[in-house]
Amino acid sequence: MKFSLFVHMERLNAEQSHRELYEEFVALAEIADRGGMHAVWTGEHHGMDFTIAPNPFINLADLARRTTNVRLGTGTVIAPFWHPIKLAGEAAMTDIICNGRLDIGIARGAYSFEYERLHPGLDAWGAGQRMRELVPAIKGLWAGDYAHEGEFYQFPKTSSAPKPLQQPHPPLWIAARDPNSHEFAVASGCNVQVTPLANGEAEIESLMERFNAACEKFPDVARPKIMLLLHTYVGADAADVEQALKEVSTYYNYFFAWFKNQRPIRQGLIETLSAEELAANPNLAPEVMRANMPLGTADQVIARLKVYEALGYDEYSLWIDTGMSFERKKASLERFIADVMPAFG
Repeated sequence: MKFSLFVHMERLNAEQSHRELYEEFVALAEIADRGGMHAVWTGEHHGMDFTIAPNPFINLADLARRTTNVRLGTGTVIAPFWHPIKLAGEAAMTDIICNGRLDIGIARGAYSFEYERLHPGLDAWGAGQRMRELVPAIKGLWAGDYAHEGEFYQFPKTSSAPKPLQQPHPPLWIAARDPNSHEFAVASGCNVQVTPLANGEAEIESLMERFNAACEKFPDVARPKIMLLLHTYVGADAADVEQALKEVSTYYNYFFAWFKNQRPIRQGLIETLSAEELAANPNLAPEVMRANMPLGTADQVIARLKVYEALGYDEYSLWIDTGMSFERKKASLERFIADVMPAFG
């Protein structure tokens, strides 16, 4: 099982400037590269200081000049916010800048906050349909002289300019949850990214079952890879872990507040959650975080990850965004590299 870092610029309040957050983003990516991690992933979000990531290709092009070996991936671009010709060309240019280190993850998106602003009237179903049309279109554009007449996109014969360095194209990944998404990814020859959030090992097992079922349904397609993305913290001691549990609990309370899209937002930041509001959601309590995610000492994290490896996951991505300080994230990442990764050979 390979290990990668999933990282955005993110903040729960305005204490840090965007420039400081970007410098920290770069520093964490550089640690991952020096530490021998397989990849760094960063995503796309708009108008949200919770995950500041308006164009992952810009960030990855910068990381290409600051790193040496690590692969650089979009985790993920949001399909309905892209025209196929724009996505094919910008991804190909980034692949050239990255010297063939680019991976491209694609998702339908998750936040109605973003749909309302970038594509009014869109819902998750419509976004998923656009993703299903986008993927074969960008493949056709990379092959060249491709015309498209679909439900959402129409254009005459076009070739991607430029073409990607990796041939026939960079590895493609689809963010999948429901069985139909797994089947689409496998049938399309795409790898799969799964994110169980705070739902625990039952969901992690179920996601692998859906992936295996999709692979069995398309036996003539080469089995793609599957990556598990999960919040992770390697603590120095029990007290350090206890603090991380509280921080990740707070983070998920904000995550679902953004997802519900009902709370006031000012200057890109959601209205602060009170201690009473944080305590009112027992499903996201610190002890639930302990039960459902690898948040612990190095030995505890290793034991959790061994379970995921045995299930068949090809890549494990450490989701580092937690609202905690840069110093705490950095220390956890360094402990992960020094104390956890060697246990997997």
